[in-house]
Amino acid sequence: MKPHVVVEKNMQVAMRDKVCLATDWYRAADQQEPLPAILLRTPYDKEAYDRVALAQRWAEAGYAFVVQDCRGRFGSEGTFKLGQHEAEDGYDTIEWIAAQPWCNGRVGTVGTSYMAWVQSALATLSPPHLTCMWIHEGIANGLKESVRQGGAFELRWMGWAFYGAATDPHLTEAERLTLQRVDLRDWLQPRLPVAGESPLALAPNMEQWYLDYLRQGTDQGPLSYRGINIEQYYGEHADVPTVYSGGWYDSYTRATIRNWAALSTMKQSPQFLLMGPWTHGSTEPGHTYAGNIDCGADAAIDYFEVRRQWFDYWLKGQGENPLPPVRYFLMGGGSGQLDANGRLQHGGHWIDSAAWPPPTAHALCYYGTVGGKLVEEVDNTAGTIHFDADPNHPVPTIGGNISFLKYLRPIPEELWPLVPVADRLEHVSPIGGQDQVTYPGLFGACAPFGPLNQRRDVASFVSDPLSQPLVVTGPVSVQLTIASTAPDFDITVKLIDWYPPSADHPIGYALNITDGILRARFRYGTQSEYPYEPNTPITVVIDCYPTANCFMTGHRVRLDIAGSNFPRFDVNPNTGASLGDTHNAQVAHQSLIIAPDRLLTLQLTGYHERATL
Repeated sequence: MKPHVVVEKNMQVAMRDKVCLATDWYRAADQQEPLPAILLRTPYDKEAYDRVALAQRWAEAGYAFVVQDCRGRFGSEGTFKLGQHEAEDGYDTIEWIAAQPWCNGRVGTVGTSYMAWVQSALATLSPPHLTCMWIHEGIANGLKESVRQGGAFELRWMGWAFYGAATDPHLTEAERLTLQRVDLRDWLQPRLPVAGESPLALAPNMEQWYLDYLRQGTDQGPLSYRGINIEQYYGEHADVPTVYSGGWYDSYTRATIRNWAALSTMKQSPQFLLMGPWTHGSTEPGHTYAGNIDCGADAAIDYFEVRRQWFDYWLKGQGENPLPPVRYFLMGGGSGQLDANGRLQHGGHWIDSAAWPPPTAHALCYYGTVGGKLVEEVDNTAGTIHFDADPNHPVPTIGGNISFLKYLRPIPEELWPLVPVADRLEHVSPIGGQDQVTYPGLFGACAPFGPLNQRRDVASFVSDPLSQPLVVTGPVSVQLTIASTAPDFDITVKLIDWYPPSADHPIGYALNITDGILRARFRYGTQSEYPYEPNTPITVVIDCYPTANCFMTGHRVRLDIAGSNFPRFDVNPNTGASLGDTHNAQVAHQSLIIAPDRLLTLQLTGYHERATL
């Protein structure tokens, strides 16, 4: 029989600046002695049913579980600004917990997404009583990924701002209801609304931080907060056992690995990496699928139980540590047929390793040819491939590492009191693994529908069918030389596992594996913006998120190159105007230059597997 759980709700915990944060404390009724504590800090409402259920499970497992609304959210005082106060507020809360008579002084943290951000943020101040952390899908450096990537802005933060406004406790009920009627898709356009132009103006605080981040692309400014740029404070970061977990189709894939790689070298305490075939979210580790692909029964794990065993070991000194230094899921090897849910059976299996990338992996290169092929030996043929990037007709997003790019599903107004805002959220674009084919109803797509690589604004390079499996386990990047008629432009790249034709997919299934983007003005990094002189050839490197995928025999490796990926990223107007200024736009005429001294190179990390998988 499960123990009875008691809770003390809405304790007002004062921060160093006297702002009070609403905090709940759960424990099993039969646990009277001081307990180790686990803290979850959230901007998503500590009293939401899923967080209450989670708190009860942790209390039943023998912990004092503490849930707190972040500053300016739901029951807490103060003003919310993404990432700004989380380090100090988290530190103060950890130390408050440790001083309570119901805590034995050992405090761990847990949480996903922004609830992972806040863990890393407080860790940069190294609270004395912080004992261990499980950070699921959190941030490392918002300029390098997660807020911006390659200089482009992730438009999920526009979605987050609209959601935040619709649940802003500082607004009147009438203002919140107005915002809850808004369909994000009406405002999610290549030309983004300026200050005061959209319903977001009803929540000036939310609109302001969103616009601040949209307009900020260099190292100076709000993206240097401890809560957004953890990487900048690695040297001050707490030295405690930590799990960094995430998914190959998560919006924080590279950040998760970046944090683990740096801190496992810099710190004495063990750091663990757990990467599954998942999309973004706290329930996804229990799923076998990621978007429209299924990776098999082994893909799902009992996420709560693995965490419980891990925290029992580090907070209670009980049992065994359930994790090796690195555990990752290698996708691929499935039948390629459709399952009962209409998902492609992509398959895969778990691998334990002492390192990432695994010791068997090394650099592998494919080279793009003027004829549109990917080859493993350098082709000396020189030439130019032309395509346009039209900001008014961007290439639509089909899957990938997306989170919180969501709109509020309309429901009858009489149901509003019964359905929380969070339960009305729906994805604008498909997420995870998807066939790279447009179709009616796909956001941003228009007729004629069909394969992305048949669009005139996409340059595609394809290998011959593989004679042996290709295992890619690690970073992926593309080096290319390009010239443009525009004073600024974007380059997007996408790595695709192209299945051979089948009855279900007569032209094959083009499965997106990973992608990347680069804005020309940031080709030398984020220290500054570097103007581009039109029609000048430049050689650049576009980094994709790391991955672990086996391209099976008979499959083709495909690389698609374009000038946009919307609405995953904001559309470059190609004018060279200030970031966020999309008032004017022009078509960029792009020229990919390929020559022996200007190779188009797809660099993978992995190996050829001659054995049958």
